[in-house]
Amino acid sequence: MNSYLIKAATIVNEGQKIVADVLIKNGFIEKIGQNLSALDATEINAEGQYLLPGMIDDQVHFREPGLTHKADIFTESMAAVAGGITSFMEMPNTIPNTLTQDLLQDKYDIAAEMSLANYSFYMGASNDNIEQVLKTDPKNVCGIKVFMGSSTGNMLVDNEKTLENIFSKAPILVATHCEDEATIRHNLAEFMAKYGDDLTIEMHPLIRSAEACYKSSSLAVELAKAYQTRLHILHISTAKEIALFDNTIALKDKKITAEACVHHLWFNDKDYGTKGNFIKWNPAVKTEEDQNGILAGVLNDNIDVIATDHAPHTLEEKNQPYSQAPSGGPLVQHALPALLEMHLQGKISLEKIVEKTAHNLAICFDIEKRGFIREGYWADLVLVDLKDEWKVTKLNNFYKCGWSPFDGDTFQASVTHTFVSGNLAYQKGRFTTDQIGKRLTFAR
Repeated sequence: MNSYLIKAATIVNEGQKIVADVLIKNGFIEKIGQNLSALDATEINAEGQYLLPGMIDDQVHFREPGLTHKADIFTESMAAVAGGITSFMEMPNTIPNTLTQDLLQDKYDIAAEMSLANYSFYMGASNDNIEQVLKTDPKNVCGIKVFMGSSTGNMLVDNEKTLENIFSKAPILVATHCEDEATIRHNLAEFMAKYGDDLTIEMHPLIRSAEACYKSSSLAVELAKAYQTRLHILHISTAKEIALFDNTIALKDKKITAEACVHHLWFNDKDYGTKGNFIKWNPAVKTEEDQNGILAGVLNDNIDVIATDHAPHTLEEKNQPYSQAPSGGPLVQHALPALLEMHLQGKISLEKIVEKTAHNLAICFDIEKRGFIREGYWADLVLVDLKDEWKVTKLNNFYKCGWSPFDGDTFQASVTHTFVSGNLAYQKGRFTTDQIGKRLTFAR
């Protein structure tokens, strides 16, 4: 493996900014200091650039196996490293659903050959696979995913006894998608009765309402408190939900944590007029008040991490009428640039971005030797230039689906280099594809 010496970078790490050199050797950060030298290392002049820990994305849908016309582990991990994401945790609603240990292993086998980023995969829960769930190895699997809202296949867990069984017996972190299905069905019936087939995208956050989210999230919190479950609620989309989470406890001691996604921080319901189905997600993008409330939750530590919920669909699928168009969109390449843009707008500090996209993920999931710029840790690193303006187009994205919800937007900052476990996987539009990312391991 090549050695690298990053010179004179402004390192953003653990609440501080310092200008220093970083020596990478054998996949790890060997030395951080001033005026370092190494005869055998490739030198990178990073003067004026910022060096961040690689983003760890705890929620992606890379669509393999079974849906590879939309995306696959190779293409989406490539887009991820181009966007400064060095590790991902992938969801189980592929085809077939990841509901057995054998199917889970199949995904790890694919990633071991194809993923340019470091990887982990969630074990999926259903109404009838608790025996398989309980076999999950806490040291080698990121968590168990429970859809307490709509999903594909057999993954909607809506049986109260099943939920109690999972929450009381789960051997590791339980990550939940929280939307109350009965509330959504009731809302949809009312809108169908009034508008028939003339439903529009602007109705999406009213059908998949704030009430549906809060009802489901509050149930998950109630169950977790009753059974002392390690609960992580994904993609918070309402201001009301923020109060469910405690910011007076140190993160390492929290049993209940929460995630915000970039699209809920960037968009609100006023954007449906221009973006249409391309910002159709579940949970829905909601009001400006919700958007501001989520950002406030991130800044005051009610919300612990920021992720993408990267979930690509083809242009043909997204261009269907609202009721037929699937929810979800590609985000891994543009999430960090969007957060850097928010920093340049004065909304969030670089230190807070690093905390919410790297440090806190390592703490929440007990990830071994990642998420921080420390000697002896894996070299998962990202160099960014805050003065390198570029426009998002279909020609410069790496998603298999070929589009982005940010198409046409201009970002002031760019990712110039991404190191994955010491490998320079991405450099200014070029990839190194002969080295594969590592499987994440967990200190549990």
